[in-house]
Amino acid sequence: MQNIIIEGNQTLSGTVKISGAKNSAVALIPAAILCDEVVTIANVPDITDRDALNEILTYLGAKVKIEGETMTIDSSAIENKEIPESISKKLRASYYFMGALLGKYKNVKMYFPGGCNIGLRPINLHLKGFESLGATVEEEDNQYTIKADELVGNRIYLDIASVGATINIMLAAVKAKGTTVIENAAKEPEIVNVAIFLNNMGARILGAGTSEIKIVGVDKLSSCYHEVIPDRIEAGTYMIVASLMGEKVRIDNVIPEHLDALTSKLKEIGINIETGSDYFIISRNKNLKSVNIKTQGYPGFPTDLQQPITALLTQCSGTSTIEETIYENRFQNLEYLEEMGATIKISGNNAYIEGPTKLEGCEVIATDLRAGACLVLAALASNGKTTINNIEHILRGYENIVDKLTNLGAKIEIV
Repeated sequence: MQNIIIEGNQTLSGTVKISGAKNSAVALIPAAILCDEVVTIANVPDITDRDALNEILTYLGAKVKIEGETMTIDSSAIENKEIPESISKKLRASYYFMGALLGKYKNVKMYFPGGCNIGLRPINLHLKGFESLGATVEEEDNQYTIKADELVGNRIYLDIASVGATINIMLAAVKAKGTTVIENAAKEPEIVNVAIFLNNMGARILGAGTSEIKIVGVDKLSSCYHEVIPDRIEAGTYMIVASLMGEKVRIDNVIPEHLDALTSKLKEIGINIETGSDYFIISRNKNLKSVNIKTQGYPGFPTDLQQPITALLTQCSGTSTIEETIYENRFQNLEYLEEMGATIKISGNNAYIEGPTKLEGCEVIATDLRAGACLVLAALASNGKTTINNIEHILRGYENIVDKLTNLGAKIEIV
């Protein structure tokens, strides 16, 4: 078992380069099997979720080569066989193989995916979409069998603007006969990145990034080169790091408009931010104001940054309010913030954080990916030493986080 140990209260400075987006890469990699030729995906982050998806690809018979941040996938000889639970449960994004294999072979058998325990996160919208395209879905002992004689385009309305369901339906529909329209589609930049990848292979997708996506089915997808967009959640996490402990921290390789919601809140808090074409320069400010935050789908405030920003809110004067509208289990980090000295009250899906409070290092547990990020941030701002357990959650989504923070001046190590 590995732990992260942090000696807090160090001023951070320098430059950090943001990696490729986890939430994009984990969809692009399964999407690659829709092509019978070789595809190359660049700027893939070196995270354990990538390794888990590579394990599934290799199990199916794909030839995969990873060189630095570039991943080459040859799916010409893959075999459509049942994906065992032992590997599908390693990450939530394994469910994208449902849409990709269904789209390619009209048949897929696999177990319910894994991932962080941040709420129910059902896949009913995915399955509803597959059924609307003509597939039948059978579920027994957590195993799903999804098959169709033929996939036919249809108009599909999503009850919730789900990122996962939007992408999975796109994957299943690209080779369906006729036209599919996804209404109330999610608008996240990662969806646009996946749609561009599919279009580069020969798909015909219009409207990605809006609430209505149109997919005209094609017979064949061909090889292409594609690049993963910068990770807006990683970028946002380092923006919060700099807001807590930074002195002119430069955050490179970002798309600033992807972070408008966070940037607006940080400025409201009182953080000094210089914005360039592909970078931020951020310094902390001692006089911070409390804010109210409500998580929403893009372009609203992202739920994946709700947990990290709570560490900063402990240092704001007054009572900050967080309303979590996406996942019901996204406050698991707060009990550990309280152990470190924070004053927090929880009522339903609302959290009230009073500040500023001095944080003291102690032993804590990363219950999920973004909760772990929150505890890293809190530890950086604390007096004394903090030990974070269950760090495999953190390593799932942040490339070289220890090295990146060390280069900024943090005293952090994996033990």
